[in-house]
Amino acid sequence: MANIVVFGSQWGDEGKGKIVDILAEQASAVVRFQGGNNAGHTLVVEGEQCILHLIPSGVLHPGKLCLIGNGVVLDPVVFCQEVDKLAAKGLDVSPTRMMISKKTHVIMPYHRLIDSARETTKSEAKKIGTTGRGIGPCYEDKMHRCGIRACDFADPELLREKIGKALEEKNVLFKHFYGVGELDPEAVFAEVLPYAERLVPYLGDVSTAIQTAQKDGMVLFEGAQGTHLDIDHGTYPFVTSSNTVTANAASGSGCSPRDLHRIVAIVKAYTTRVGGGPFPTELLDADGDYLQSKGHEFGATTGRKRRCGWLDLVVLKESVRLNGPTELAITKLDVLSGLSELKLCVAYEYRGETILYPPQEQNGMGHVTPVYESMPGWDEDISAARSWGDLPVNAVNYLRRIEKITGVPVGIVSVGPDRVQTF
Repeated sequence: MANIVVFGSQWGDEGKGKIVDILAEQASAVVRFQGGNNAGHTLVVEGEQCILHLIPSGVLHPGKLCLIGNGVVLDPVVFCQEVDKLAAKGLDVSPTRMMISKKTHVIMPYHRLIDSARETTKSEAKKIGTTGRGIGPCYEDKMHRCGIRACDFADPELLREKIGKALEEKNVLFKHFYGVGELDPEAVFAEVLPYAERLVPYLGDVSTAIQTAQKDGMVLFEGAQGTHLDIDHGTYPFVTSSNTVTANAASGSGCSPRDLHRIVAIVKAYTTRVGGGPFPTELLDADGDYLQSKGHEFGATTGRKRRCGWLDLVVLKESVRLNGPTELAITKLDVLSGLSELKLCVAYEYRGETILYPPQEQNGMGHVTPVYESMPGWDEDISAARSWGDLPVNAVNYLRRIEKITGVPVGIVSVGPDRVQTF
């Protein structure tokens, strides 16, 4: 059975969690391969909402192996909180079905402190829009080769030593640059130790687990954020701190790229963005308010209001180029019901030229003018649609136009938040 990678094709919040939850029914294992608890995957099953930040969305399916790969940065406090909440719902969250790679880097209290201190010292214009959860500083330590890895939790003396070493430099910043006071290494060690003891039973060799799982069936790879928040390919510097593209599914989980077969691009039927950064098709009018209100566009992690705009096919074509999807999964198509006219951004005007892909200069996206193509909308409520034949002609035409411009077929359509509102 072909393994599947699910990725977000825009700036995140496309509905990856729901699609992963649906596809997980066919999988033997679900792997999270990048990001941290700055992602929020909202699932609705039989009317009950569940928001996950770290644990793979497949956890709602009994018996599915849930793996957290080495490309993730893991907050042990958040992980334990999610385990406790899911256990209270009667779900099996034991180490027999959940595993954390020993190579996964761990978010420490000083990472969160650095994150919040940095953002506080910036002017509003220069703020990235970070969630303040220590994601970036943890990835920095990983690249600086002074990070705490999950395997260090099994060796308390090594953990104590590495915390002390990390704080030698960071305490200078805390005291003299950020003015928040030094952290006591022993106090940090004491704060982390109880969580370390809880995590140790979950540690394992995720690479081997993936290798074994794909012999029994399909492995599903789940990313966080969206392609245009990728640290290399996104709207830098308004990006996340990891690679969100599908190529990272292999390196972030510990398998071969040859193990990635079916690649599903999650595409919201319009475009949203949380936080700072350029957004060419953003709507600051009644249509934008309509999308925000009807789509309930608030961040699952932060609660922040999402910026809304028309579907940007320039952004989507770049995602196709970077990720090589085999199909598109269109989400929130139902939100567009009631709009008499829909617009698709098919190109940009930039420095006197018409371009079909985003400019690569810093803040180039902040200086483009979208070129729109208009299509008639529809009034019908499509939330009960269960096949293409149930959709209004104009909704079908909208989907077909997306296929035509991107060159990728639509394989999944979502017309509401519940599992059953998908075909």
